[in-house]
Amino acid sequence: MKKLRKSSHQKMLAGVCGGVAEYLGIDVTIVRIIWAIFGLFAFTGVILYIVAALIMPKDTEANWSDF
Repeated sequence: MKKLRKSSHQKMLAGVCGGVAEYLGIDVTIVRIIWAIFGLFAFTGVILYIVAALIMPKDTEANWSDF
């Protein structure tokens, strides 16, 4: 079963967009562009990102390339 978590691999700020992209199985760039559009035209994108960053759990999968 897939779970929505912040990504530890596709991370720029908090890993929210990377986690959403991994969950949906799409490229992270597409998610970031869509999120940026919501952030520019409706301030709700920024608020949703902050809320998601606080609520979403971290990805617990350890990757040796991170060390």
